[in-house]
Amino acid sequence: MGAADVVPGVSGGTIAFISGIYEELIDTIRSIDAKAVKILFKEGIPAFWKHINGWFLVFLLAGIAISILSLSRIILFLLTDYPQLVWSFFFGLVIASAIYVGSTIKQYNWQTLLSGIAGIAIAYAITIASPAEGPKTTWFVFITGSVAICAMILPGISGSFILLLMGMYEYVLGAIHEMKLSVIITFIAGAGIGIISFSHLLSWLLKRYHDITIALLAGFMVGSLNKVWPWKEVISSKIIDGEEKVLKEANLLPGAFLEKTGNEPQLILCILLMIIGFILIFSLERLARKQPK
Repeated sequence: MGAADVVPGVSGGTIAFISGIYEELIDTIRSIDAKAVKILFKEGIPAFWKHINGWFLVFLLAGIAISILSLSRIILFLLTDYPQLVWSFFFGLVIASAIYVGSTIKQYNWQTLLSGIAGIAIAYAITIASPAEGPKTTWFVFITGSVAICAMILPGISGSFILLLMGMYEYVLGAIHEMKLSVIITFIAGAGIGIISFSHLLSWLLKRYHDITIALLAGFMVGSLNKVWPWKEVISSKIIDGEEKVLKEANLLPGAFLEKTGNEPQLILCILLMIIGFILIFSLERLARKQPK
């Protein structure tokens, strides 16, 4: 999940889903509520720890943190120097993820079909949206934290990309670097309330409308393929914190990519990496299925 969250346009929620921990993750986040606080004061730390599924959170967050610290520089280096190859790998990964998630739908009907189409439309609209310039006010920083963290646990939607669309990526990143505690605390508060509230909704939907919700999540993955298409032409970009951040891109066919950018499309290597990404997902899913609960 940490490695996926480093890449703009790829969601850690996708990895959580294919590794079989998605619903447990949502239920665990949902368990951190007023009831948990009451258990802490009335029954003590062991009961509280069990209620919030503490060891699950510890190992998950440790894995995410270690992955971000160890892999982020490598992934960002590869994205800079070998973008077509990296995006090809993720393209194959997301296709396989969408197929796998779709296969968990128990009953197909017009409702699941409509939900899947809605998911595709929403995710696609997000990938082509032009970044806005958000107001640098306390209430909007709070809203930004709430929305971005929810996006990070949704398969197919990237939290960092949402920040960019809301025009707050540069502002939040700058606040972290400059240690502006008022902005950081407001953002974290929004993220905390947002993810707990959203996890309640998502858990309820998965329990009451499982197939429709899964179809929507699969649709998000399919719609996000527009973002991870390997051959792109940069339309506009912006320098943020000394680095160029792409604001708008256009997808190209491999032949047009060579003509417009002058770069080799590396078609054979790209197809090979798509296949590797595709196979990796189903290998990971098979491994997860063999693990004891």
